[in-house]
Amino acid sequence: MINMKKIVKNTTVVALSGVMAIGMLSGCGSKSIDGEKTVATVDGTDIPMGVVSLYARESQAQTVAMYKSFMGSAGNIWSQVVDEDAGTTYGEQAVGQFLEQVELMYIMKEKAADYGVEVTSDDETAIADAAAQFMQDNDEDTLKELAVSEDQVKTLLELETYRQRIYDPIRNEAEVNITDEEAQQSSFSYVSISISGDDLTDDDIATRKEQAQEILDKMKEDPTADMGETAKAVDDTYSGLTGTIFTNDSDDEDISNSYDDAVVEALRTLKDGEVYDELVETDSSVYVLRMDKVKDEDATASKKESLENTKRSEYYSETTQKWLDDADITVNDKVLSTLTITDEHSFTIKETTADTSEDAAADTTDATEDTTSEDAEAADEDEDADTAETDAAKSDSAEEADTTDSADSTDETAEEDSADSKAEDSSESADSEENAEDTAEETTEEN
Repeated sequence: MINMKKIVKNTTVVALSGVMAIGMLSGCGSKSIDGEKTVATVDGTDIPMGVVSLYARESQAQTVAMYKSFMGSAGNIWSQVVDEDAGTTYGEQAVGQFLEQVELMYIMKEKAADYGVEVTSDDETAIADAAAQFMQDNDEDTLKELAVSEDQVKTLLELETYRQRIYDPIRNEAEVNITDEEAQQSSFSYVSISISGDDLTDDDIATRKEQAQEILDKMKEDPTADMGETAKAVDDTYSGLTGTIFTNDSDDEDISNSYDDAVVEALRTLKDGEVYDELVETDSSVYVLRMDKVKDEDATASKKESLENTKRSEYYSETTQKWLDDADITVNDKVLSTLTITDEHSFTIKETTADTSEDAAADTTDATEDTTSEDAEAADEDEDADTAETDAAKSDSAEEADTTDSADSTDETAEEDSADSKAEDSSESADSEENAEDTAEETTEEN
């Protein structure tokens, strides 16, 4: 399941990840926007509509691209209703979210010195060059559509630079102490067979339980056997899976298992290499279980890093949200209403690489990783929750159950580690003028 609200939030970070290389946009069918009008005021600082318009349009284009990468098609995402009572669409909600992100960047700029963050004269030169290139690359109609001036392009690039650089210093303020005992992971192998669903008769369920018992009996005969091959020998739609659980209970809400309590309790009675003596039945599935390592050091180290990153991301979110809550913010709703995000009014960013050197490519990658790390983690957590919902709803085979338990599976752990490692990257790519020259972008119009 794709959480559209989460995607919209994520994309506000992704949109200007190449801080010094902003691209060309074109669209069709918008209201008339006056980029010089003040759309909001943050602690006495006016925010011009042109800055918000540019940020929103790039974010809009990136959101559609992200949605297509998940679903293969964006469909009518902006017209979907998010609040049935108010009739609010995702597009209307996104406008408010994009404005809030710009407001936060203004606050971050004011707080930057407290974290030792600055934009140097060299940065300002690179920003100015990138803004000038943007104005040159875009035609008059596009610039009119965006209602953005060159100074406003520079403002947005500067704000994004502050946001990128202040990210790690804020996270590093968090007091995080995850012990090895709290993070300790036990790794196991299992076969999960669905016994729920309207399409299953009582006879189907009885047959599946008999097959599960056959797999269990074979594994008890040879606990070292390949569980996947054993399962397939009974029914080629079944497969063996692997997962991890927390070895110990904790009061920390972030330290909890995704698997059913019955599965966790059964596994905690086993030693390395032991197969649980009985089938474990839950409301939706029946399990064959083998404990591989009660104390899996590699999985524990990975989970500890993941938990620490989660804590730092939570601190970052709580801190920046408090900044927004404490700030004196006023919004001119009439001016904001001129910015609309709909499926009919679409934008596309098309990138063409101007500098293909290895260093330039590395700089662009690092900038993207640094800027998106916080929301990548959030997206992973959201995806975990979605796949956990799937666990209770489906699985005709163990292969389907693989997606249901992905929150602790080996594949999911690898993905989570990848996202978490990005959060630890401290990129300095925005510190170089090269970033302003790395990418030239041209835009195609969608109708």
